Amino acid sequence: MRIVYVLGIGQTIFGKHGSLTVNDLGATAVLAAVKDAEISPKDFQVAYCGTVTSPPTPVQSILFRLGVDRIPMYTIENACASGSAAVHLLHRDIALGACDVGIALGVESLSAYNRKYGKGLLAIEGDLQGKLALTMPSFFAMLCNRLIEKRGATIEDICYPSVKNHKAGMNNPYSQYKTEVTVEEIMASPMIADPITLLQCCPQSDGGAAVILCSEEYYKKHNKKGYRAPVKIAGSVISVSGAEDSSYDPLALQAMIKGAKDACEMAGVDAQKDIDVAEIHDAFSGEELAAYEMLGLCKPGEGVMLARSRAVELGGRCPVNPSGGLLSMGHPLGASGVRVVNDVARQLWGEAGANQVEGAKVGMAQMLGGVLTGLESPVIAGIQILTK
Repeated sequence: MRIVYVLGIGQTIFGKHGSLTVNDLGATAVLAAVKDAEISPKDFQVAYCGTVTSPPTPVQSILFRLGVDRIPMYTIENACASGSAAVHLLHRDIALGACDVGIALGVESLSAYNRKYGKGLLAIEGDLQGKLALTMPSFFAMLCNRLIEKRGATIEDICYPSVKNHKAGMNNPYSQYKTEVTVEEIMASPMIADPITLLQCCPQSDGGAAVILCSEEYYKKHNKKGYRAPVKIAGSVISVSGAEDSSYDPLALQAMIKGAKDACEMAGVDAQKDIDVAEIHDAFSGEELAAYEMLGLCKPGEGVMLARSRAVELGGRCPVNPSGGLLSMGHPLGASGVRVVNDVARQLWGEAGANQVEGAKVGMAQMLGGVLTGLESPVIAGIQILTK
C-alpha cells in the first residue's frame, strides 16, 4: 500500500447557522481546504462526503459550485462515523493506487433537519429499543452508572471531560461554545438521564469540514508549505459490531476495541506508549472517560485513574480532545469524523495555537456511530492514526 499524505484541511465554525444550507457549509469547508493545500479543486480525482441528514447528492451539489464535475463522487452515511468513513474510503483509494489526490468532506445542518422534521433527532420507524426507552442519553447514562459501579468513578470523574473540554474550547476559533463550566454548574443544569445533565451533552450543530489527501508522488510535486512536517495517515479502520454484540457491555464496545487495535497495528504504533494526542467522540462526558481504556490509551479498568492523573489534558502524557471535543466544538454529525482528522493533523503540524500539544508526533482520530437504530443496535467505529 502507498503512503497517504494530508495536503490541506479546512472547516467552518461549528454552531447554529440557520441561514446557511448544506451546500453553503460544505463549499466553505472545501474552499478552505483548497486554499490551505494551494492546489486547484479541478485536480481532485475522487470525492467522498459523509453526512446523515442532508438532501440527496450533497457532494455533487457542493463541488459543482467549485467547478468540479465528471469525477467519481460518493455520499456516505455511517451515523456519527460518516465523516470517518469518507476519510477511510479516500485513504483506501490512494493507498491502493486508484487515484493520486482527492477530497473527503463531512457536512451537516441539523438546523435545516429540525426545521423540516422537528427536534426528534434521527427517530426512525421500527426503533424498538427507542420504544423501550433505550434512547441515546439513556444508553450513555447506563455507561456512566456502569463506570460508577465497576470503575469506582465519582460524579466529579464523570463531569471531568466536560470541564476539561469546555476549557479547551475557549481557545478554539472554530468551537461552538467558548465558556468554561464547573462541576457544580454541570450538575445544576437540567437532568437529561440520571446522572447525565445538559452540560454533559454535546450540542446539536451545523458545520462542514474537509481534508485533501494525496499520494507521496503528488505530495512531492505539489506541497508548497515546506515549513510543515509531512503528515501521513498511517492507519485507517472502519470497525463494525456483529449481531452477537447486541447485548454489549457499554464499557467494552468490541467495535471500538478491535478498531483501535487494528488501526494501531496498521500504523505500527502502540496506543498506550506512542499516541501523543487524540481527538475522539465525546457526545457525552462519561463517554470520553470510558473510551480511554477501549481505545488502548491505558490498560483495561484504568480509565478513571488516567483521568485523575490529568494525563489527558494539555501538559499531560496524552491530551484528549485539546480542540474542545464535541462537548465544546459542537457536533455536526457528518462533519465531526473529518474534523477530528483535521485537528490531529493541525497538532502534528504544530499549528494548534494555544491548544498545541508540544512535540506531538503520533495522533489518533476516532468517531463512534450507529447506536440505537433498531433492536440489534449496530455500532460503527471509525479510527485514523496520523504520524509525521
